[in-house]
Amino acid sequence: MRIQKIYSKNAAYQKFEVLKTNRNKRYKYNEFFVEGVRNINEAIRNGWTIQSFLYCPEMGLSNWAKDILRTVKTEVNYELTEALMKEISSKEDTSELLAVVKMRDDRLEDLVLSDNPVIALFDRPSNKGNLGTIIRSCDSFGLDGLLITGHAVDLYEPDVVSSSMGSFFNVHTVRVEDNAYLDRYLDGLKRRYPGLQIVGTTAHRETRIDQVDFTRPTVIMIGNETMGLNKAFKEKCDVLATIPMSEKSSASSFNVGCAATVCFYEIVRQRL
Repeated sequence: MRIQKIYSKNAAYQKFEVLKTNRNKRYKYNEFFVEGVRNINEAIRNGWTIQSFLYCPEMGLSNWAKDILRTVKTEVNYELTEALMKEISSKEDTSELLAVVKMRDDRLEDLVLSDNPVIALFDRPSNKGNLGTIIRSCDSFGLDGLLITGHAVDLYEPDVVSSSMGSFFNVHTVRVEDNAYLDRYLDGLKRRYPGLQIVGTTAHRETRIDQVDFTRPTVIMIGNETMGLNKAFKEKCDVLATIPMSEKSSASSFNVGCAATVCFYEIVRQRL
């Protein structure tokens, strides 16, 4: 492992900046930026490849940071000046350690499924916080994986990673841009799990969520925040499910992150 010292906004530093802000550059380098103790710990615990750490020796390092630098193998670590470290950190109280992490391949075949799986599909998510919340809920309720379809907010956006509170690295999330690839995968799931059902969620009054049998293998589809589930996905569904709301409510629907969490809870409730 090499150590490179950075005293100015050179090419290496500019790369860190674009990893934080530029989606296209992230995918060019196949790397993304990670900040926060819990996120870094979870990335290491779940076997993600850490390319580099960034830190400032002059700011002082905790025993946690020193242990990480000593035990985690990287290609190169970067020692920044205090001013550069404060500028690259997104936190008001500057992080003592930042990480550059390698992306994982988007392969549906790599999903490790249980004997009675539950897979969530989020269609065209447009809000970073909602995507992070749903990743966190998938983790909390033990779902087998999360699929993201269509033109969506970037999975590796720093705000998505941070809002998941570490769950990002524990939930196998796959971006699926090719619907034909997704169709083949779903057909394969139906052959592998003969009782598998595809459940779509909708704000319109359809089957109550508690009346759907979630003890079966399930793919649950969650629609875009504004437009809901697209027509092609609705046609794949065996049932469309609705969360019942109070007739006195002035709200027309739930926030998508809240709705997904309620649905995941109902799945687990039935299975318990």
